[in-house]
Amino acid sequence: MLKELQVSLSLVLLLACGFLYRLSLKSRCLFSCLPPFKSPQGSEDLLRQGRSIVFIETSERMEPTPLVSCAVESAAKVYPEQPVAFFMKGLSNATQLLPSSSYPALSLLLAIDNVFFFPLDMERLFEGTPLYAWYTHINSDKEKYWLHVSSDASRLAIIWKYGGIYMDTDIISLRPIPEANFLAAQGSRSSSNGVFGFEPRHPFLWACMENFVEHYNSHLWGNQGPLLMTRMLRVRCRLGDFQELGDLKCQNVSFLHPQRFYPIPFREWKRYYQVWDPPHPSFPASYALHLWNFMNRRERKTVQAGSNTLAEHLYRQHCPRTYRVLVRGPQGFVTRGLGPRTQ
Repeated sequence: MLKELQVSLSLVLLLACGFLYRLSLKSRCLFSCLPPFKSPQGSEDLLRQGRSIVFIETSERMEPTPLVSCAVESAAKVYPEQPVAFFMKGLSNATQLLPSSSYPALSLLLAIDNVFFFPLDMERLFEGTPLYAWYTHINSDKEKYWLHVSSDASRLAIIWKYGGIYMDTDIISLRPIPEANFLAAQGSRSSSNGVFGFEPRHPFLWACMENFVEHYNSHLWGNQGPLLMTRMLRVRCRLGDFQELGDLKCQNVSFLHPQRFYPIPFREWKRYYQVWDPPHPSFPASYALHLWNFMNRRERKTVQAGSNTLAEHLYRQHCPRTYRVLVRGPQGFVTRGLGPRTQ
């Protein structure tokens, strides 16, 4: 009897010690493990898994807007077993990403287990790619669309090096994308570059980087972005019309139907900020929704708590933390507006 009691007490003691040890690690990590990247392993190791969902911020802005926060949170919710990597130009190796009341969106995203932040060091990123010579000779101060062009280049290099899925920061994820190598169609014969996915070192992306440099034209908006993807897709195959909701195949690259990401085309972007009837469409053919925040840069429409618009519904369903903290706020009012620009 005494021996059994001793064994039971030993087991209880071991369990208690394990619990206290895990608790101490968790409490210490709140203050010492998070900065700068909240990564349990090296950034290279994390990204080399080839399964990351990638977002990019090419301005120096550190506090994500509610729409950016919603995009990241919704991706983390849809892909809970995959790292969501946010590359930020304003983040350096010396930056301390601690939860702070002055950056509520950062604090919110840092609390999500599979969200990680990385500095966007373009010179290092472009090493070993066709983009390196271009980047080291370009005068970014004279570039009209530098924030966009540098983002176009960075997303190509990151996905080529590490693989995964790139998404613009105004895309709200609904359900997992089943394809490994894909481009997203905006129309029958036009591709976007707002979302795409590839395995590491895919030759299509290498060819895109070569074409980026060879046909660089900074005065033509989108020339290094959606127009580039469309050019390279046409080199590989003839693009026909989509049949109903079927996707197209171009060699080993899937060209996904416009309904997958763009059921609301850019000319109708205001529909996201209108009340629908029926009020809560589910978009069953879509993997994610692009909210076209570039089109919203002048009007700066925001998600209003209690407005019952489509955008509010999407926030409440797919990024509830963002809606609760950044939109509804403690008093139930809007606490932040959409920023003037996202990727």
